[in-house]
Amino acid sequence: MAGNPRARKVADRIKEVVAQRLDKGLRDPRLGFVTITDVQVTGDLQHASIFYTVLGTEQERTDTAAALTAATGMLRTEVGRNLNTRLTPSIEFILDGIPENAASIEALLREARERDAQTEAEAATAQYAGDPDPYVKPRDVDAELDELDDDDDLDDDEPGITDESGTSRV
Repeated sequence: MAGNPRARKVADRIKEVVAQRLDKGLRDPRLGFVTITDVQVTGDLQHASIFYTVLGTEQERTDTAAALTAATGMLRTEVGRNLNTRLTPSIEFILDGIPENAASIEALLREARERDAQTEAEAATAQYAGDPDPYVKPRDVDAELDELDDDDDLDDDEPGITDESGTSRV
């Protein structure tokens, strides 16, 4: 249907006509607060699927579905009067899953926020697994040589190897 501009125009017009008729009201007490969300028409303009949502409980949804099914003939007649087509398309009402999908997405986002908060709390008290500063730093060669020179000083009491100048070596 996306490639057929005529079908899109007919779908938009059906949406307007049905919404206006539902706004005027049907004489069915089962009808709840209905919102027409979308209309899809086949390429040959013979069938229209009308998607709707109902604000309320599950019982109100089932009652509204029954009311819309009972009013299908009257609404098709109303659509036929307001369309400039040779044939009036058959119509069917389909409960749209947008609110349920939105609720499930909201639950997933809430769970993700909770996990992020938990991870941040764990990260605040976490410690490094290795050295506090694991990065290699340039060595100070002069300081290391001074330490080696300090370690090489031997006591004269200890036996060692003496060289020609009389200094002992280990």
